[in-house]
Amino acid sequence: MGLLLRRAARATSQPAVWLGLPLVLDALIAAGIVIGHSFKLTELLAAGPLLACARCNGRLTALATVYAIALCAIVAPFGGPTRATLEAYRIGAVLLAGILAVLVAVIRTRRESALIRISDRVQRAILRPMPAELGGVAFASHYQSATTQALVGGDLYDITMTQFGPRFIIGDVKGKGLDAVGRCAAVLAAFRELVFAEPDLVKLAEQLDARLSRDMEIEDFVTVILAEFAPGEVRVVNCGHHPPVKQAAGSPGLQIMAPPAFVPPLGLHPHPARQDIALNPGDRLLFYTDGLVETRDRAGRFFALDSHVAAALTASGPALAASGPARPDLDGAVRRVVRLLLEHAAGSIPDDVLLVMCEPVAPAPCR
Repeated sequence: MGLLLRRAARATSQPAVWLGLPLVLDALIAAGIVIGHSFKLTELLAAGPLLACARCNGRLTALATVYAIALCAIVAPFGGPTRATLEAYRIGAVLLAGILAVLVAVIRTRRESALIRISDRVQRAILRPMPAELGGVAFASHYQSATTQALVGGDLYDITMTQFGPRFIIGDVKGKGLDAVGRCAAVLAAFRELVFAEPDLVKLAEQLDARLSRDMEIEDFVTVILAEFAPGEVRVVNCGHHPPVKQAAGSPGLQIMAPPAFVPPLGLHPHPARQDIALNPGDRLLFYTDGLVETRDRAGRFFALDSHVAAALTASGPALAASGPARPDLDGAVRRVVRLLLEHAAGSIPDDVLLVMCEPVAPAPCR
């Protein structure tokens, strides 16, 4: 799921939590005034609205201001004898601070909303929609953001039809925020430029590494999988990414398609080897980013690719009209995996999750 966008989203998605802190603070200040009979501390009640404007929107900050003014009126009798003009000055100071806090909250909220809208458009421009079918292979994908509004993250994917067949990339860049967005864009731009020219998938990975390494810092890297679909198989080059899992037709369990040896990510000068995976009609292959298997439950256990996930992947979709073949219900299978993940994490996923599932499509029978 970047840090700036996550903070903005949390502030707007959980306003009541952030409002409680300034309200409690002002209540404690008011209690101190009552106990100490010191009306000179009334100006401190401005702390509530000023604290609220840092995280809450304009309406909630205004509520904190009204609350502070009400407390001023409540504690006034406990301040002992004092001039009315001095009391009005102190209450006016709290009111002025509250008005400024509301103005700051409105400006901040508008800027954060604009930033979130821009990030949404940026991601939708970078991550093009996954086609339902390409080159005889059906696809389904799901992007689960760590927050409800911050959509830009470090996960990436793309697929395109080339003279070598459908070619696909999935990856995860190091880092968060706008820096991660820039790296995602760079990876996808390089992939889209080189994917049509290089027939060898291994050399394509090495060319991507050479292209991206020029602009990377010494500790930057990108884990990726490059895949090329051919009749009866998918050719995979894995550079430091979590391996895909295969659900073979008629098999009750999952097969983790780990590469023969670990290969470092792009940016660390990998020398990968190609891995050929049989993929026939009825077989399903699930690609994913680390947010899937690194999500923990309340007991600290990681999400396991177990029999429950296998059962979610094997459910078939209904047949279409009699004139066409049965189509795989990949979207439904992906949704079931996401539901299992949400149940495991009690509804809160700390990292972005990207899932891409594919299955060869059986050709329609000849008439």
